Amino acid sequence: MAGIGIRLNRIFKRHTLVFTLYGSGYSMLATVTPMLVVIGTMLLMYICLGFESVRYYDRELFSCTILYVFIFSLLTASPFNSVLSKYVGDRIFEERYEDILPCIYVGMALNMGLAALIGIPFHIWAYVVGEIPLYWICTSFCAFIGLGLCFYQMLYLSIVKAYKKISFFFAIGMVICFILSLLFRFVIGMTITYSMLLSMTIGFFLIACLEYGYTKTYFHENSHHYREVLGYFRIYWKLIFTNFFYILGLFIHNFVFWTKEDMRMVLANTYVCNQPYDMASCIAMFTNLSASVIFIAYVEMHFHERYQEYTESVLGGRLKDIEKAKARMFRLMGDQLMRVTQLQYIISVVLFLLCIILLPRIGMTGLVMSIYPCLAAGYFVLFLLYTIILFLQYFNDLTGSALTSLIFVVITGIVSVFAKGFQDYWYGIGVFVGSIVAWSFAYMRMRWLENHLDEHIFCRGTLLDRKNEPMPDAKVYDLREKRRAQQEKKGEAHA
Repeated sequence: MAGIGIRLNRIFKRHTLVFTLYGSGYSMLATVTPMLVVIGTMLLMYICLGFESVRYYDRELFSCTILYVFIFSLLTASPFNSVLSKYVGDRIFEERYEDILPCIYVGMALNMGLAALIGIPFHIWAYVVGEIPLYWICTSFCAFIGLGLCFYQMLYLSIVKAYKKISFFFAIGMVICFILSLLFRFVIGMTITYSMLLSMTIGFFLIACLEYGYTKTYFHENSHHYREVLGYFRIYWKLIFTNFFYILGLFIHNFVFWTKEDMRMVLANTYVCNQPYDMASCIAMFTNLSASVIFIAYVEMHFHERYQEYTESVLGGRLKDIEKAKARMFRLMGDQLMRVTQLQYIISVVLFLLCIILLPRIGMTGLVMSIYPCLAAGYFVLFLLYTIILFLQYFNDLTGSALTSLIFVVITGIVSVFAKGFQDYWYGIGVFVGSIVAWSFAYMRMRWLENHLDEHIFCRGTLLDRKNEPMPDAKVYDLREKRRAQQEKKGEAHA
């Protein structure tokens, strides 16, 4: 968010509700534009290609394919992004820019390796058991890999604060995607659904190539220190689980409701989904998406300065200065958590009312709108949970952040299993309960960390440099060898 921080500072300094809402909308659009561009392109293709005229099986096959591509692309990228971001941040701080290309290559190999490990067996099953055409299987697998590369390369562009470039690349890719879909359908004569799938696959790869090319303009030297990147996964393994469990928690309640017999849909013995619940989850996520964006903006504009003041006082200040900087830092942290909660509450209420009023007018009624309110409340707390996880990582409490994500995903999954037997308006209670319990644990952990911050800062260092090398011989003195050497010297002197 530092890339748009100057603009946000000018907006938020007005200290009025109108400009606060304007700044929140600006920050959200600056960061979620890629998602909006993809959704808008799909809607245009639906209209221009006549998607409603396609038979039911083909429509659902396309919808399930895109759903799986997006969900599992996020899941396969989640274990690596936090650690790689940490590595790149450290190398930039040390001005060792030549070490970033090895990080890009290692991360890409790990990401694509995990994606292939999951995607290849699934698509073989879809071809053998589901009897889905081979051309469709190959294209959907390529779309899965292409979108995974897009998400992966976005990591490095975010680090260099190139948010506008990300949006620009997605816009280019989706414009080409839309033009190709018209060409495939009306010139070449492909089916509507395959024209859409193939054009989106090409668009994803084009976006990934543009992102990679732009990243190379920043980092073009290669130190070939590949093992050093892998060593970070051993040191910061808790970050792997933190990010993976959090992303898994976003979808685990969907996976649970995919097993609900009277609501789930099984397509070609391969794709499983729950259309009403999945649609309600998507709407609820968009209702509360601005919370994490607003928080990151506040952190970059205000909290980071207080955190820097505290670290500088630790390095060379008096005890009184350290305690004062600590108190000011945690006071600001509490104020920002409260402010994000209040502001997001206003935004969520407004969007919730708009959804309740407008969505039934475009055909979203019945079960979707019954499930939506509880899920909206759950996602409200869920995105606030993300803010406090970031605060824990700010203070290097990787154990606390990992435990928070673990509690979130476990509680959400367990409560969602029981929620399958509740009334439909309580189906989303798993997300709400899991988020509340995890947020409460993280908040108590943060307060514990505040009370023990001096121990955390001053009592966990080391006076000796740590090295990774073979241990020297444990024997440092041998009396027999010394006596033998003395006797030999005496014999030589006597001779």
